[in-house]
Amino acid sequence: MTQGAEAVDALVIGAGVVGLAVARALALAGREVMVLEREAAIGTGVSSRNSEVIHAGLYYPPGSLKARLCLRGRDLLYAYAQERAVPHQRCGKLIVATTASQRDALPAFVQRAQACGVHDLRLISREEARAMEPELDCLAAVWSPSTGIVDSHGLMLALQGDLENAGGLVACHAAVSALQVVPGGLLVETADGTRLQARTVVNAAGLSACALAALVPSATPGSVPKPWFAKGNYFTLSGRAPFQRLIYPAPEPDAHLAGLGVHLTLDLGGQAKFGPDVQWVDSPDDLVVDASRGDAFYAAIRRYWPGLPDGALLPGYAGIRPKISGPHEPAADFLIQTESQHGVPGLVNLLGIESPGLTSCLAVAEEVLARLSRP
Repeated sequence: MTQGAEAVDALVIGAGVVGLAVARALALAGREVMVLEREAAIGTGVSSRNSEVIHAGLYYPPGSLKARLCLRGRDLLYAYAQERAVPHQRCGKLIVATTASQRDALPAFVQRAQACGVHDLRLISREEARAMEPELDCLAAVWSPSTGIVDSHGLMLALQGDLENAGGLVACHAAVSALQVVPGGLLVETADGTRLQARTVVNAAGLSACALAALVPSATPGSVPKPWFAKGNYFTLSGRAPFQRLIYPAPEPDAHLAGLGVHLTLDLGGQAKFGPDVQWVDSPDDLVVDASRGDAFYAAIRRYWPGLPDGALLPGYAGIRPKISGPHEPAADFLIQTESQHGVPGLVNLLGIESPGLTSCLAVAEEVLARLSRP
């Protein structure tokens, strides 16, 4: 035991939705767990600056972690939200083609989703789509009944409650300043000088996860990818939206999907927001919405909602995607690193956990638990 350090069985760094889900799973498995969160409250980063969508698993390469964990996470999340009375709604979404190339690519889009295990999609005509949403304009669409929305903060509070009921705890104002390998585990030091030695450390630090992973001298050089920050701006709709379902533009054929296009999502009160776009930035703290980007939003939205009134969009909020792939590169998969990848016993790095991270949180927790239990 390192002198001056307090022993803890398992430490999770980051109290976002993924960190809390992992900590909950560890605690329910009988581990002594502490979560370190640098901010004053849980879930103030990526977990609170997103679309709050429960994704159906449509966009990810078959066989990828994103595809597998999104599908598993979707089912776990609906069941958990129902069980714990977390506000949510299975409202469904329409993926709409507004160009001939998008329309022609829809059958392949459906086939790819089926290869991932999504079997409830339905190709529908323009007339069928307009019967569902009269204000919508498109050439054709795909109906996804398993897409929904969830109160992300309510979800995190439920996860925290389960964690604490199982004996775990969350420590806020606990920024990690140093992380090193010591005999029997890892030594974690926080900004206030607290020293904790843990047998297991899960790095779920979101936008800081790559920087945190880089603090640990690895037995596998080059195992930490370069972080990229893709800002997503949101604009809110003044007044009530004439839509009951989520509306997403169909992906362009061969697009890398840095984002899913400027889509319409609804909160649980029926208020509409549009976004996110993709704006590559140098800092994860760049969270100011540039009102001038609204012009591009109007153009994108009017492709499927030509009736959007002038002056109806108001700057909302922005979030940053913690990417490990840059501009013009194919979107990277989730990266869950354990000793076999980086050579450090007891350390789990969760890197590039962007969308569908919220949907996948409970499945990511299962995956981490399974990997830690392997010899």
